[in-house]
Amino acid sequence: MNQQILSPSQARKIILHAAGLSRRAQFGKGPEAVYKLIDHLGFVQIDTNYVVERAHHHTIVSRVPDYKPEWLDHLQEDGRIFEYFISDSSYMPMHDFRFSLPVKESYAANGKPLTQPEMNLMKKVLDRIEREGPLTVKDFDNDRQEASSGWWDWRPSKIALERLYMDGRLMCTRNKDFHKLYDLPINILPADVDTTTPSPEEFARHVILRTLQALGIAYVKEIAWRARRVKDHLVKQVLQQLVAEGEVCQVSIEGLKSAPLYMLPSYKNKKIVLSDDAFILSPFDVLNVFRHRLRDFFNFDYQIECFVPEPKRKYGYFSLPVLIGDTFVARMDSKADRKKRTLIIHNLHFEAVTLNEEMISKLTAAIKTFADFNQCRDIVITKSNNKKYIKAIKEGLA
Repeated sequence: MNQQILSPSQARKIILHAAGLSRRAQFGKGPEAVYKLIDHLGFVQIDTNYVVERAHHHTIVSRVPDYKPEWLDHLQEDGRIFEYFISDSSYMPMHDFRFSLPVKESYAANGKPLTQPEMNLMKKVLDRIEREGPLTVKDFDNDRQEASSGWWDWRPSKIALERLYMDGRLMCTRNKDFHKLYDLPINILPADVDTTTPSPEEFARHVILRTLQALGIAYVKEIAWRARRVKDHLVKQVLQQLVAEGEVCQVSIEGLKSAPLYMLPSYKNKKIVLSDDAFILSPFDVLNVFRHRLRDFFNFDYQIECFVPEPKRKYGYFSLPVLIGDTFVARMDSKADRKKRTLIIHNLHFEAVTLNEEMISKLTAAIKTFADFNQCRDIVITKSNNKKYIKAIKEGLA
């Protein structure tokens, strides 16, 4: 099999271009750029963590500099995007709706058997939404029998709503407080949306091409992650068909011994120039969700530490990867104090790379922009591992 051999630098350029991070405004500006971004990536992951602005908004503003959060609501109101959980909870382009159907069917077929009271509750919930229109979980009585034991200990009505959402009998939008509004699909889906269920082969093909478009270069395991509702062997089988047909090519990276890697042939001779802009990224950014990719391609060992017990954290609760050009240069553990309108940088930890004056200037500007996006007027940096860099940044911020 012919393989394209790439240098590590070429591989990074392809990955960053595919992620929409080769330059600022790679997809343009304004509301249409937000749609182009979501359509290109295939999904933008949603997360409710509000230490700084939520992940989906953060991901978009990294690429659409003039982004306003309400633009996402408008796209959903206009029926151009929808929310669902495939491998993660995400916003996706509406024309991909039919590819959410195998996931819904799989959930309905393979979920744990329901008891009669659970089925009765789901019917009551569905009947009420049919009568009254979109509802949040708070619109249902607190039907918990025992005290909550933790974050994921949902009460029965919440479980019923989520089951109906996962199996496709309900869809959701969001209210102004970002709480889910559950509604019937007929009230959300545009009249012309395709609702035919793809075959397993068609679904696998779609996920392979979508994943490669968003990641640029990928292992089978990342593709399979997005296609968890079909068998791994089917993903591999369809992938090999696509290689044979010339729709996908296999690549290797100089100096990297790894499992087979794949990319779209459009990147074979594509000239990509990086702007060397500074990007402060969300932990849930498409570039960051696979830890092994960051190690293999960027020599960056990153882990979001909000899921790590406090005594074991090295960089902070919510450290944000900082990218300049094709190099991760720092991690910024941040919190937006919205009452005081202050961005608190608990720890700005620099990697073992040398930053010149221009890079420091770009990072300083990115921090200012990030503070503005979080509606903060002031910036406080409390800790860093590099006195020289932090002194220059503080002077630039002043």
